[in-house]
Amino acid sequence: MMKLRYGPSSPFVRKVLVVAYETGLESRIERIATKVWAPDTDIAKDNPLGKVPALILDDGEVLYDSPVICEYLDAFSGGKNLFPAAPARWPALRLQALADGILDAAIARRHEGQRPPERQEPTLIARYANVMRRAMSALEEEADSWGESLTIGQIAAGVACGYLDFRFAAEDWRSGRAKLAAWYERFAKRPSMLATVPKE
Repeated sequence: MMKLRYGPSSPFVRKVLVVAYETGLESRIERIATKVWAPDTDIAKDNPLGKVPALILDDGEVLYDSPVICEYLDAFSGGKNLFPAAPARWPALRLQALADGILDAAIARRHEGQRPPERQEPTLIARYANVMRRAMSALEEEADSWGESLTIGQIAAGVACGYLDFRFAAEDWRSGRAKLAAWYERFAKRPSMLATVPKE
């Protein structure tokens, strides 16, 4: 059985788990809760970057990070076309990169905001917030073109929307983004999304 080093609040872990559900592999993955910030954490033995997710395969090989793991699961399942062949592959990967960038900025912004006030960098927080706004508006511009298709790009976009609801609920990302909001309302009802709601 494969083993997934995970944290319950990580959006990148959620992306992997959504893919696991969508590919029918969820029951073949044992979850190993991992606190990467704990002083005694052993995550580095599986991922020298000290991050989750990390997927330990049946033969002991370890894969990281989420784009690699997601593509492996799609291939291992026999291919659910979450990573389509070219030319559709490139828009899907670009969309995943955009959504992952939203998550990178959101996580960095949150970490900076958790520092003691006197050590925070307001210009850095503002930069991250601007990245998030621009990228969410970019999602809005293309949300209508997704239809009911499901690729790694849509999965990553859905996880990004969900993470902003989770960590930045006081900020209304839906304002001025009606197309994205309507798409996410439908997408969030998928069983894979309902089964992977983040937790503290």
